[in-house]
Amino acid sequence: METASQRPPRRRTRSFRAVQTVLGVAILLATLFTALPSRGLVGGNFYDRLSVILTPRTNLEEQAPFVSQAPAAQIRIGIVAGHSGNDSGAVCMDGNGNVTLTEADVNLKIAAMVQEQLTQEGYQVDLLREYDSRLNGYRALAVVSIHNDSCEYVNDEATGFKVAAALNTHDVNRANRLTACLVDRYQNITQMSFHAGSITPDMREYHSFREVDPSTVAAIIETGFLNLDREFLTKRTDLVAKGVVEGVLCFARNENIVPTPISNLTP
Repeated sequence: METASQRPPRRRTRSFRAVQTVLGVAILLATLFTALPSRGLVGGNFYDRLSVILTPRTNLEEQAPFVSQAPAAQIRIGIVAGHSGNDSGAVCMDGNGNVTLTEADVNLKIAAMVQEQLTQEGYQVDLLREYDSRLNGYRALAVVSIHNDSCEYVNDEATGFKVAAALNTHDVNRANRLTACLVDRYQNITQMSFHAGSITPDMREYHSFREVDPSTVAAIIETGFLNLDREFLTKRTDLVAKGVVEGVLCFARNENIVPTPISNLTP
């Protein structure tokens, strides 16, 4: 039987354990708020996300990045229609000097289809203009800016697509993964060649890369040349858009890819 002299130590023990528990939870939460990437707060439902983090997972689940654990409806993606709302971009003209096509129009059509298809997959997708004010501090899983190359004939090799990520990215591994996903999926779906030799510093230093939040991984894709690839870009826009969509989904879902042979982050 417990005596009166034995009871105080037991109460002190229970109190001490309670204090330990409270302190342990406080330290865990402080660590989470310090380490959690800002993209984890995108799209609201923060407490649902926090409950996912605090729920024990198997070793297999722990190997996958956190973004793959979140429902698609909670993941935001930005799609920029290059030159839209700002200028025409490359201009295609006929022999009489009449404008027949502008890059801005082609970019917008592709971007709108990409937005629609990703939305159908359950993602929150923003269709953004060039120099869109929403790009300032924009937070999302990824931003992809869609462009196309010149209408002018360069040579018979000026055909294919290009992809590049920010030169000054804060997360080289994730940026390289996004570009590798875009290259792999776009090439497989469109059967176009990857024209890595014409990736320019302007692509790597694209202004939107500096505008978005540092935690947002961004890439630019030029889906083709408006001269030799014009017919494909304008008549098979569905495949062009699907190639971009599959590249984004590859990144968002952490799907397997063959590593891209050329690093787009090398100056």
